[in-house]
Amino acid sequence: MSVRATTPPILQGPTAKEKKYDRQLRLWAAAGQKALEDAHVLLINNGPGVVGVETLKNLVLPGIGNFTIVDAGIVTEEDLGINFFLDANSLGKSRAHETRRFLQELNPEVNGQAVQQEPEVYMKGRTFEANTLILLVLPSPLLGDSSSPTDLASVTKDLGIPIFFVYSIGFYSMFTLQLPSRFPIVDTHPDPTSLQDLRLLNPWPELVDFTRVKTADLSNLSDHEHGHIPYLLLLLHHLEDWKGRNDGKAPGTYAEKTRFRDTVSQAMRRDNPEGGEENYEEAVAAVLKNLNPSSISSGLQEVFDSEELRSRAQGSASFWIVAHAIHTFHARHGVLPLPGSLPDMKAQSADYVQLQNIYRAKAKKDLAEVSSLVRQRESEVGITGGDAAPEAEIETFCKGAAYVKLIRGEVRRTDEMTKEQAVRIAQGLEPPDEFTFEDSLVPIWLGVKAYGRLVESEGGKNDSLHVNVDSLKSHAEVFLQDIKTGLRQYETDATLEVDSAMEIVVPILQEIARSGGTELHNIAALTGGMVAQEVIKVITKQYVPIENVCIFDGVKSKSQVLRLPI
Repeated sequence: MSVRATTPPILQGPTAKEKKYDRQLRLWAAAGQKALEDAHVLLINNGPGVVGVETLKNLVLPGIGNFTIVDAGIVTEEDLGINFFLDANSLGKSRAHETRRFLQELNPEVNGQAVQQEPEVYMKGRTFEANTLILLVLPSPLLGDSSSPTDLASVTKDLGIPIFFVYSIGFYSMFTLQLPSRFPIVDTHPDPTSLQDLRLLNPWPELVDFTRVKTADLSNLSDHEHGHIPYLLLLLHHLEDWKGRNDGKAPGTYAEKTRFRDTVSQAMRRDNPEGGEENYEEAVAAVLKNLNPSSISSGLQEVFDSEELRSRAQGSASFWIVAHAIHTFHARHGVLPLPGSLPDMKAQSADYVQLQNIYRAKAKKDLAEVSSLVRQRESEVGITGGDAAPEAEIETFCKGAAYVKLIRGEVRRTDEMTKEQAVRIAQGLEPPDEFTFEDSLVPIWLGVKAYGRLVESEGGKNDSLHVNVDSLKSHAEVFLQDIKTGLRQYETDATLEVDSAMEIVVPILQEIARSGGTELHNIAALTGGMVAQEVIKVITKQYVPIENVCIFDGVKSKSQVLRLPI
C-alpha cells in the first residue's frame, strides 16, 4: 500500500481573517462579512459629531470596507473633553482628518477618507451612488423642505440608499432610519426551533415508509426499542390510526388535539424501571405545537401580494426572482420548501441519522425544484450569466422563507404625519395615570425636534448656538399646534391639550438647555453602539432593523422604538 493512499488529507485551519473576526462570523457568517467589507459608509457631521465617530468606531472594528467623514470643524479644547478619538496634538487641526486617523488605527484593513468641508458645500452637485449607507448627525441644514436641492433625505430615498439621522444632546439621544421604498430581508434569524418544519400533516412517501417500518410491530418491541422510537414517528403512527377512525381527517380543533394527545400518552409503557418513556413524553409535548395546518406568515404574504413579484421590470432583482419561484412552489404543493432541520430527540443513533437523511433529501429535492423555477423565471425576464441568482441565495431563501420580511421604507415629515402617528404622539404626551405602565419617550422626541428647529432657525450650526428654555418652548409649542391641527383634520377621538403637554415637555427642554446642545461622551458612545448595530443589520440584510425611530433617555436608562415623523 502506498504512503499516499494511507496519509489522511491535510486539514486546513482557519485563515487569519477568520481568526480575527471569529465571533462576528458566527452572527452574520461569511456573506454578511463580505457585505460589510464591500460597504462604503458616509458620515456627515454637524457640530461636535461625537456620536457619528462612535458609530464609525463600532463599524471599523468589525471590518467595514470604507468610510468617509465630512466635517468642516477645527479641533478645539471642548472637542478634547468629549471625543476620545482626538488628543492634545489634534488642537487646531481638521477634526475630520484627525478622527479618521485615530479610527484607522483600530483596524488598518479599513479604508478611511476625510473631507474638511461644510456639509451643504459637499452636497452640491454630488451623486451618492458610491455610498452604501449615509449617517447624518443632526441638527443639519441638509434637512430643508422637500424642494431644496440640499435635502439629503429626498436625494437618498430616490437613490435607494439607507440613511440614519442621529441626534445626541446631553442625556438624550435619538436616531431615525430611512430605508428604500422596498427593503426585503431573507435572513431574519428567527428562533432556530421555529425553522423546524416536521411536516407531520403532509408527510412524503419516504417518511411514511420509514414510519411504517419502525412501528410495524410496536406492541412487541422490547422496552429498549420501544423507548427509542423517535417521537415524530410515534406521532405519524398514531395519526394514521386516528385518520382511519375519523374519515381520513387529522385532529383539527383543540378538543380533538387534546383527545389525540391523550391517546398517545396512553400508549406509553409505564412498567419499565424509569416509570415512563422519554420519547412518548416528547411526542405528547409536541402535539399542540406540530399538528397545525401549513400556513404562511404575514411577512411572506405581503411579498406574495406585492406588485414587484409579478412585474417583469421591477421584479428582475434576485430577491423577487426567488420569491416568484417560492410563490409558484407554494401554489403547486400548498406548502413551502422544507428547511430540512430536525430537533434533538430520544432515539437510537442509526434511526436518527436515517431520519435526518430523509429530511435532508426532501429539502434538497424541494431546493432543486425551486432552483429550476428560478432559472425559468430568469429566462422569462431576460436575466443570464453573472446576474443570475446564486445557488446559496436560493438555498437561504428556501430555509427561511416562512420568516421573510419586507419593509416598506417610509419616513414622513411632521407636516406629513399619518393619522396613526398623530394619535401615537398625542397619547405619548398625555399625563401618566394609574393605568400607565411605562412613561412614553415621545416628549424627548418633541424636545429634540424643537432643538433641531431652533438650530435651523439660527443658520444650521449647533456648535456655537446659545440655547435657552424660552426659545425651545416657542418651537415646541408650534409643533404641538401642528399635531393638534392634524388630529382635527383626521377627525380622531384623540385629543391634545397644549398646556398640559407642555408641562410634560418642559423638563426635557430644561435638560437640553442645560447641556447647551452639546454631547456627553458616555451617551454618544452608547448611542453609537446602538446605531452601529442597526447599520450592520441594514448592510448585511440580516436580522430586522428598527422601524423607524429609536429614542434613548440617559436619565432613566430607557429606550423606546416608535414609528414617528422625521
